Amino acid sequence: MSKSESTQVIIDFIHRLFMHHAFWFMEVQKKFGNEKAFEIMTKVFETSSEIQIRRLSKILGYESEDGLPAPLKNIDEEKAKKLIEGIAVNWLANDGIWFQAVENAYNMSDAKHCNDNCWAEFSPFEARTISKHLGLSDDCGLEGLKKALQHRLYAFINVQEIVEETENSFVFRMKDCRVQSARKRKGLDDYPCKSAGIVEYTTFAETIDSRIKTECIACPPDKHPEDWYCAWKFYI
Repeated sequence: MSKSESTQVIIDFIHRLFMHHAFWFMEVQKKFGNEKAFEIMTKVFETSSEIQIRRLSKILGYESEDGLPAPLKNIDEEKAKKLIEGIAVNWLANDGIWFQAVENAYNMSDAKHCNDNCWAEFSPFEARTISKHLGLSDDCGLEGLKKALQHRLYAFINVQEIVEETENSFVFRMKDCRVQSARKRKGLDDYPCKSAGIVEYTTFAETIDSRIKTECIACPPDKHPEDWYCAWKFYI
């Protein structure tokens, strides 16, 4: 193989690795349910990532520290910040490409259906991942949810705020949304994301703490003020 061909194979193999990981999770989820599937996946990821990092470090000739690639662990703070943001933007771009692919192949309704169902799976997964990373308890309440919302992929590419806080509730607003802002610059109407948002925020909050309820204040196609795109009330 040429250098270009071997490079493409490496990228393709990484893609296959991700997909195989996802298919395993799907089958375990269908067989044993969400709770057990997430529990097993957590153990698999911990073991698998350690093995993969160690093997790649030997091949590529870099050191590993505390089970992490040393070159990645030791990059400067500004570059790490840009890398985190870049990965988050790539995640969002990938989401949009999937949506457009289904829409072009079928129609907007089918794309929205797939999108909503995808969020029903991804949002609780992200919540569980963040909860484990932060060491949140199952009854961490609204304070735990506030922390978790700051660690979502969206938090690194959008502008959000928490307002109207009380002992038993708070309001979360998306002040700037990368998707909606791009549409606005192009002179397009807001993307009607309310159905996906209800699934996304409800399942995220419930996964952080099952007592937390979610209320949509407004989300496109709802009308909203100029200084935010969507707003959600979380309460116990």
